[in-house]
Amino acid sequence: MEQINWLEEVTKRKDQLIKDTQGFLKIKSVLDEENGTPAAPFGTGIDDALHYLLDKGSEDGFTSKNLDGYAGHLEMGSGDELIGILCHIDVVPEGDGWSVDPYGAEIHDGKLIARGSLDDKGPTMAAYYAMKIIKELNLPLSKRVRMIIGTDEESDWRCVDHYFKHEEMPTMGFAPDADFPIIYAEKGIADFDLVQKSDLSSNSDLCLESFSSGRRYNMVPDFAEAKLEGKGDLQGMVTEFQEFVQKNSLVGRGICDEDTVIFQLEGVSAHGMEPDHGKNAGLYLASFLQKYSLDEKAKHYLNFVNEYFVGDSRGRSLGVAYSDDITGDLTINVGKLSYTPEKGGSLGLNLRYPVTNNMDDTKKSLEEVCKKVSFELTNFSDSKPHHVDKDHPLIQTLQKVYEEQTGEEATLVSIGGGTYARSLEAGVAFGPLFPGRPDVAHQKDEFILVDDLVKATAIYAQAIYELAK
Repeated sequence: MEQINWLEEVTKRKDQLIKDTQGFLKIKSVLDEENGTPAAPFGTGIDDALHYLLDKGSEDGFTSKNLDGYAGHLEMGSGDELIGILCHIDVVPEGDGWSVDPYGAEIHDGKLIARGSLDDKGPTMAAYYAMKIIKELNLPLSKRVRMIIGTDEESDWRCVDHYFKHEEMPTMGFAPDADFPIIYAEKGIADFDLVQKSDLSSNSDLCLESFSSGRRYNMVPDFAEAKLEGKGDLQGMVTEFQEFVQKNSLVGRGICDEDTVIFQLEGVSAHGMEPDHGKNAGLYLASFLQKYSLDEKAKHYLNFVNEYFVGDSRGRSLGVAYSDDITGDLTINVGKLSYTPEKGGSLGLNLRYPVTNNMDDTKKSLEEVCKKVSFELTNFSDSKPHHVDKDHPLIQTLQKVYEEQTGEEATLVSIGGGTYARSLEAGVAFGPLFPGRPDVAHQKDEFILVDDLVKATAIYAQAIYELAK
């Protein structure tokens, strides 16, 4: 059979690929459980995006299936073995500060800008077109190829749990949801809350009435707000706050009204897998407030936040720091902070740990620290680390394809992020971000270069064909 020029095949379909990707990105597929229904458990936006892809697949002759709105799949080929392509259509909330409409899917300077362009709707459409090209070229396959479509990847992965209760596990596969060349190892990810248990007084001349920051475990909070009530030089506090804001190159304001002062602070959002890439608004605000003589309960909460988390994303103060050669450092992101006098304080943490780290030991250490300072560890969930041996046929095939398509060495990479690849027994993350490109997933003005989308589609097409032929 003659050699296929995969890039040429994608280029022939480039205009339609862009158009379909833009249509997909214009759907605001953010988790909205409050307005969920039995058929659309995660809200209408996510359901619309799922239908957009499944309907397109049906029109193009794939076998399509909707699993109760939790997930879906598109399949082609025949054979006993199954190659899985794991994608997700949900996106994190858009956040603030965009220079364009986050769901406008506009193209500027060769960049397709939209929430989800990089994570993960752009790459999902690239993988879809890769399958479509193989189908349209009528290439013979000895295995089935199935795109598995998740709807809750950015939150609790309930889509995957539901999917694999009802459907078979692919023999091997990849998730187009991270970086090229190949991600063969991923850290474990634990989410949990630390809740204040002290019965200290919340009465004082100056009381913390509320403190809140962050919405997601896996995002560095870019906004924090605190409200204080009481006597004292509140206007002086506002002046000191402005100095603090300036010194730390942040944006913030203090609003003073008789016996009330409100502080608002903007930080810099980033993905929770590397908290040091952002500026955690909640931690900055907690560090500013710590020096004031607040009520006992608030003081206890702020002292805990400052002692164990401010300036320390590696768990050193907590006594859980760990690192290995495969996946690097353990990291801790404080994704959610909240305090009221009635409920006390809590922190929502996202802990990412190396593949050789023992999570049971880490959890015990955390519980010991909590006990000592009157906090409790609750709502613990854990996704174990994932690692595929470098000699596995999946990795060998993807390395060959990547090197043929790019002319560059297909090195193996490990990450702190968790991709859908860890849902597979033999799965890796494969693109779409090429080496040297900025990782703007979860950030404002998220984008993918149109040329990179085209190039990734060609790589995916060859990879799927090589794995399934």
